[in-house]
Amino acid sequence: MTKSLNLINRFIADEDGAALIEYTVLLGIMLIAVITTIIAVGNWVGLQWTSLNSGLATVPAP
Repeated sequence: MTKSLNLINRFIADEDGAALIEYTVLLGIMLIAVITTIIAVGNWVGLQWTSLNSGLATVPAP
């Protein structure tokens, strides 16, 4: 019984597990933000290229 209580107390006092979870959550949030930014920039660049292509197609050749 004493060994079990000591083990439980060690788990409660150990802050490495909590820090690992915090860093994992932070990494997940950052990953979502980066992926969202890459998608948004990619869509914007694609729209700019489409607009440029449409604009160049309407210009008569000299």
